[in-house]
Amino acid sequence: MNQKICYSDLLLLTNDIFENMNDLMEYGADKVELLMDGDKWDSMEELFQKFSSKLKELPVGYTIHPPAWDINLTSENKAIREASFFEYKKAIQFAGMVGANHVVIHPGFCFSPVFNKKLAQQRAEDYINKLCEVAKPFNVKLAVENVGYNGSSIFTQNEFTSFLENIDETAGYLIDTGHANLNGWDIPQVIKDVKNRLLALHLHDNNGTGDDHLPIGEGTIQWKEIFSAINEDSIHCQLILEYAPGTSLEKLIEGKKILLREVSTT
Repeated sequence: MNQKICYSDLLLLTNDIFENMNDLMEYGADKVELLMDGDKWDSMEELFQKFSSKLKELPVGYTIHPPAWDINLTSENKAIREASFFEYKKAIQFAGMVGANHVVIHPGFCFSPVFNKKLAQQRAEDYINKLCEVAKPFNVKLAVENVGYNGSSIFTQNEFTSFLENIDETAGYLIDTGHANLNGWDIPQVIKDVKNRLLALHLHDNNGTGDDHLPIGEGTIQWKEIFSAINEDSIHCQLILEYAPGTSLEKLIEGKKILLREVSTT
């Protein structure tokens, strides 16, 4: 059976949600990662019931990406931390309503070198454990993503791969190839190190200078080594093409063909 490939709707950000769904399905989406950002999600709580009913009628599966901008579980401002936690709770509720496999969790950012990254890691651990308790009744996994670059990541490579040791099994890892490349991480090694709790991969490329979300093969990431790591360890996780706003939908078809060709599904 072929691997079910997931498309992030990031490349259609701010457009009508159901028009996006139609476009992504037309271009071969087996699953869609819904990014809950932009003005179409402003009244999300009022729309949850309506949205979930319509989404469940469509012949695709889902993963959920809570708002990515302005959200920081490890902010130096307590009000921002609490608001971020609340937004994640809402996203988990919505994920349960649409039967999504997982909700993406950004553990947080340090935007100034004067901030204490160990404190940030502790805050992230505390909040994610609380979110696990929220997620359990909905049977939703939490996919903790490596985020931050140019010094804003709260983890080194080794710190990230050991981060979930004291966190409930409801949480697993999501490796973002672009972010890992920007931080100079050994992506195949990271994948191997977290394989037992790896839920998903965000797949996109860059040239090591900016978070460009380029299609696979258009930057400096060494994809053959990544595909080899997945295949050698028979790793089964959700593959998500997460391309930049404005990227041609044809690039999703090309990316899906690459994944079906290069990644073993047996």
